[in-house]
Amino acid sequence: MDLTKRYSSEEINTKYVLSIVSEVAASLKEKGYNPTNQIVGYLMSGDPGYITSYQDARNKIQSVKRSKILEVLVREQIL
Repeated sequence: MDLTKRYSSEEINTKYVLSIVSEVAASLKEKGYNPTNQIVGYLMSGDPGYITSYQDARNKIQSVKRSKILEVLVREQIL
């Protein structure tokens, strides 16, 4: 018997945000940048110049509020 799995919207949002951050980090690394330093710089300043436009990384990360990215990253680290 197949059971239907229910997902909360928060769970879906968390997975989406984590996938965006992961994709952006991969793009930064591919271009030779330190992903941690660049993403932290972006999150602290709001300056999209910290994020490469390579593979549309800048647009991807800007599609999510910075506060939401921080919330998800902190929640995932604490839990």
